[in-house]
Amino acid sequence: MGNSQKKAPGHGEGGGTHSQPGTPGRRRSHGNNTANSKEVQGKNTAVNGTLPADKSQDEPQGSSTAFCGGERFNLDAPCGALPPPLARLKNEGNMLFKNGQFGDALEKYTQAIDGCIEAGIDSPEDLCVLYSNRAACYLKDGNSTDCIQDSTRSLELHPFSLKPLLRRAMAYESLERYRMAYVDYKTVLQIDISVQAAHDSVHRITKMLIDQDGPDWREKLPEIPKVPLSAQQHRKDEPSAEVLQARVDRAEQEKARKAEARFTLMKQEGNELVKNSQFQSAVDKYKECLAIKSDECAIYTNRALCYLKLDCFAEAKQDCDSALQIEPNNKKAFYRRALAHKGLKDYLSASTDLQEVLQLDPKVQEAEQELELVTNLFRESLLANAQG
Repeated sequence: MGNSQKKAPGHGEGGGTHSQPGTPGRRRSHGNNTANSKEVQGKNTAVNGTLPADKSQDEPQGSSTAFCGGERFNLDAPCGALPPPLARLKNEGNMLFKNGQFGDALEKYTQAIDGCIEAGIDSPEDLCVLYSNRAACYLKDGNSTDCIQDSTRSLELHPFSLKPLLRRAMAYESLERYRMAYVDYKTVLQIDISVQAAHDSVHRITKMLIDQDGPDWREKLPEIPKVPLSAQQHRKDEPSAEVLQARVDRAEQEKARKAEARFTLMKQEGNELVKNSQFQSAVDKYKECLAIKSDECAIYTNRALCYLKLDCFAEAKQDCDSALQIEPNNKKAFYRRALAHKGLKDYLSASTDLQEVLQLDPKVQEAEQELELVTNLFRESLLANAQG
């Protein structure tokens, strides 16, 4: 694993209560994206609402707007309860982070954090965001230890804040501290079950913990905190997976019920039409039935009867073939296919089907009569062919 989780989500979030602030690594600049950034010399922080005496070369001079990737940034946009100079530092950090200049962004966030502390600004929500954003910079630059420290400070200010939890989990994973990473990822999913990265990581880390700790790996985990309902996202507006599945099941059941009711209605209407010798209309009804349930043997034999009455012998034979695939010993299907064969002048096949009927039920008189008839027709056809 090692460095597989060094990338973090975007920047910025809110919330907070209280903390013991501090600024570890405030003079550090990491990674390949910080070659042009200056180290902070002395106290280059905003104190009591005043800007630092020395500015980074990356800090815009005199302009309240800047562009990053074609996007306009208002560097003087308000940021929570921060005074304008500190809000500008945060906005500059956000712009630099978005531009991939993580080391420079880190310096801006550090100046903003130190400015809040030294000015005695009581804004836990803003400090929470600044620590979380600086943690993201550390994570991007591969400094997992400081990422964990800043993420923890952010969480002290705003417990169960999603982004610092996710960033700390990634940092733990990059340091191969899989138990701690697992706990944080599981906490993330309590807050927002839709975070796919957390699902994937839990699945991956579970395999590693099983390999590392054996079948009792769960017993070696730190306690997973229970997230209060007030901190859970989407739960009020979005139903759980179980509720969604229950809705799907109910919808499927209702759809099946309606389909069954329509099937029964169409079958009854088709049967009434047959009784009234309206065979073509009955064929249409049976066709609707088969669109709902294509494996109903009786519908094929009923429609075959209609086709026989309409002298559509090939269609009647095809329906009987379908019926016999469903019920290989269906007497009606054999008998009506025999009549279809007779209509097609295939007397030998008709005789074979009638014999199948009588083998299944010797008491079917109609089959005996038809067998005698098609046997005579077969002989006549043979005689006619011989004379011709």
